[in-house]
Amino acid sequence: MTAVFRREFKSYFINMIGYIFLGALFLSCGILTTAECLISASAMFENVLGFESILLVLFIPILTMRSMSDDRRARTDQLLYSMPLNMTSIVLGKYFAMTAVFGIGCLGIAVIPLLLSSFGTVSFGTVYATLFGFFLLGCALIAICMFLSSLTESQVIAAVLGIGISAALYAMSLLVSIIPTDAMVSFIAFLVVAALLALIVYLLSKSPLLALGTAALGVIPTCVFYIIDAEKFEGLFPKVVDYLAIFDRFYNFVYGVFDLTAVVYFISAVVFFVFLSVQSFDHRRWA
Repeated sequence: MTAVFRREFKSYFINMIGYIFLGALFLSCGILTTAECLISASAMFENVLGFESILLVLFIPILTMRSMSDDRRARTDQLLYSMPLNMTSIVLGKYFAMTAVFGIGCLGIAVIPLLLSSFGTVSFGTVYATLFGFFLLGCALIAICMFLSSLTESQVIAAVLGIGISAALYAMSLLVSIIPTDAMVSFIAFLVVAALLALIVYLLSKSPLLALGTAALGVIPTCVFYIIDAEKFEGLFPKVVDYLAIFDRFYNFVYGVFDLTAVVYFISAVVFFVFLSVQSFDHRRWA
């Protein structure tokens, strides 16, 4: 894993993606700090991180777009398959390289509150707790976008998919307010989700039987529960979407709440999507 980490980490500063990512992160953070703190004479740097999180929708997919797709396009994945490493170690090496680049950005951002303290009183506890949440949010988005990159050999498609999915995750709280609370709507929405999960399983395994089994595990219980008690489906899907809203979890830190459930949520998202990336990478080995 260490060899893969070193190879991937160095590559981000050879092909300039690492410099572009860090430059964009620092530039945008500097502009937001000037507008939110210096011009407004406010020491609430946590608000800057709240606005900066929106830009991660664009920045993270750019960082991750080549993580898996480039090896697949250049056929260097065959070299990785020949290494005396299991697929988990390879994927983790790639993942930790990207989080290391993002971590460098967070360390740079951590200096700004120290500079702001010269102009006013900074709540370091709130600021650095928010920065910790910002880092965890970025780690979760990196895991999600890395999985999306594993599904294609085109960096452009990987970037577009990453931006689209990240934007959808950001808009989840908005979706909650517009999704009807009708029981039938929730029922249909859960069926659609089950179909999408089955599609993902098929893309990973190329097994129609496994995909049908996944669909059945989602569709059959949903239909049974709906027939037994349809009233419980009223407003259920919006509640689930609201619970899964990843950016809303981060905003708890911005509002001054150190949310341990959010920490567990981010770590769980990382583990889940890294696992999916391993399965996708391993499948190509035998395809």
